[in-house]
Amino acid sequence: MTVITPANLLRVSSLAGLLIAWTWLAHETSAGESASDLAVAVASAPIVAVVVLLLWRVDPRQRWLPATGGLAATLILAWQWQALRHNVALLYYLQHAGTNLALGLLFGRSLIGQGEPLVTRFARLAHHGVVSDAQVRYTRQVTIAWTVYFGMTAGLSTALFLLASPIVWSTFANLLTMPLLGLMFAGEYLVRHRVLPPADRTRIADTIRGYREARQPGSLANDR
Repeated sequence: MTVITPANLLRVSSLAGLLIAWTWLAHETSAGESASDLAVAVASAPIVAVVVLLLWRVDPRQRWLPATGGLAATLILAWQWQALRHNVALLYYLQHAGTNLALGLLFGRSLIGQGEPLVTRFARLAHHGVVSDAQVRYTRQVTIAWTVYFGMTAGLSTALFLLASPIVWSTFANLLTMPLLGLMFAGEYLVRHRVLPPADRTRIADTIRGYREARQPGSLANDR
């Protein structure tokens, strides 16, 4: 059972406030003709962070690699700074479409070959490595659903960015993305409770708990 403490409540409230502020700034600057230096910096920061993170994962021992990549990305952004002030929506588009495309590929690739679908892996983490045949079938279908969802979101974002007005694209990408994602989660939750027995249902909290347990020294997942 999850206990809600004042510290947890404050943390969640702070994150929610930051998300709302970031969403508002993204929408206001994406729909306008020009943006402030702050808006460009806020839009650029996630791109630099992703470059650093990806290069860090290539080889964590080579610390110069993410540092060099982050510096290079920063220099390129600085070089194009004035142009980006008049097209900051491009940065937000790259974030939005790129994130959804990457997630779609992540889910989709797990459906190819001999490996398990991604949602099936989540279920194994939550149920200590044991899943029923019904769970295997259902989680594969959910993995397909998420693949289609993220792919369609990236495609629609691209179409609106290229063909519609900036305010139409920004409304979809910055204001509707989270509500649509919430509807997707809610729909999957309702379907899960309809087609799976209680013992086979997986909560996000169970998956997080299983992931943490799997990363502990001496766990079966680490011994493999």
